[in-house]
Amino acid sequence: MNTPTLEQFQQQVSELLLRHRSLLDVLSKYGQSGASVNRAVAKSVTECGCIELNARKQEFPDDINSEQARTKLQHHINGELCEHCRDAIKNELGRNLFYMSAMCNLLGIELDDVIAHESDKCSTLGIFNFT
Repeated sequence: MNTPTLEQFQQQVSELLLRHRSLLDVLSKYGQSGASVNRAVAKSVTECGCIELNARKQEFPDDINSEQARTKLQHHINGELCEHCRDAIKNELGRNLFYMSAMCNLLGIELDDVIAHESDKCSTLGIFNFT
């Protein structure tokens, strides 16, 4: 299977988007799709139970470097997504990406440029880009 480039995907979205050509429609659908991603993740915990969350305050000592932080800091997830939940989350993420691409199209922004800009920022700022 040949994976399309971001440019090809963005063009495909432009050709498929018929009902929601208004920026306000796309903004609301993008927000709704983000909420659906969150809901699919939550359902993997609360309904399926394939993953569990055990969250608490992260201890981040001042004298720790970025490599040590990657190994010491917790992601708070126990378990692994089952195939059903993984597929559901991937579908919701795909829909979210669809509406992000649609928003880029309407605003005349290339998704490739967004990715390149964010990657450059990460490279330049390094550890200071952590949020």
